[in-house]
Amino acid sequence: MKQITSVQNPYIKSLVQLQEKAKTRKQTGTFLIEGKREIELAIKGGYVLNTLLFCPDVMQNKDYQNFDNSNIERIEISKEIYQKLAYRDTTEGILAVAQSKALHLSDLKLSENPLVLIAEAPEKPGNIGALLRTADAANIDAVIIANPKSDLYNPNIVRSSVGCLFTRQIAIGTSEEVIAFLKKNQIAFYSATLQNSNEYHTVDYTTPTAIVVGTEATGLTETWRKESTQNIIIPMQGEIDSMNVSVAAAILLFEAKRQRGF
Repeated sequence: MKQITSVQNPYIKSLVQLQEKAKTRKQTGTFLIEGKREIELAIKGGYVLNTLLFCPDVMQNKDYQNFDNSNIERIEISKEIYQKLAYRDTTEGILAVAQSKALHLSDLKLSENPLVLIAEAPEKPGNIGALLRTADAANIDAVIIANPKSDLYNPNIVRSSVGCLFTRQIAIGTSEEVIAFLKKNQIAFYSATLQNSNEYHTVDYTTPTAIVVGTEATGLTETWRKESTQNIIIPMQGEIDSMNVSVAAAILLFEAKRQRGF
């Protein structure tokens, strides 16, 4: 197995750039994953791994061959390199370089009665990760990011999603493209907004459905409010008129799941 011990190694420097710069991830079509569970979920989700990096000083399980694809290059790295590349101390000393996906709307494979989550222009990696975890928990068909503000392979999103970036189908597009996709596929979409809204539990989500959420700061744009099949609202009983976007998405998705008998 190849070994690299210096943080000044050109390949390691390129991986640091991969962690830090969206431009590098886009140019190379690759990104970094850390953690055994996350890597296993990426493989299960159809992601192709180019390289696995192992740090024996951090690993508890020293089995370097516990990933199915024998064609993956394996490199042993020093603890200094691992600490330079890893965002967490609890990821078992394993990192992977993976090939990113194009995330086209046309690549989505939906069920006969899909349930989809759409988030318009989410910015905070923590919120995006939480939305992906919510989508996984509800076992929905897909997550669509309209007008994305962040690179979905940002290491903060990979980390905060705890691998759920790889467990659901994901696509990106402009709001206009996403709305056209929904209409083409005859999917009703319900926008969570204060304006002209019905209480969320009064709406029927048992047919092909998309739940649309916006940012906590500004909510959904007029495009989504006007085009929506029906605007919906979660009644607030306290002093404020909004909640964390992932919490709102969870309430709405699990109401849809409840109506569907799951």
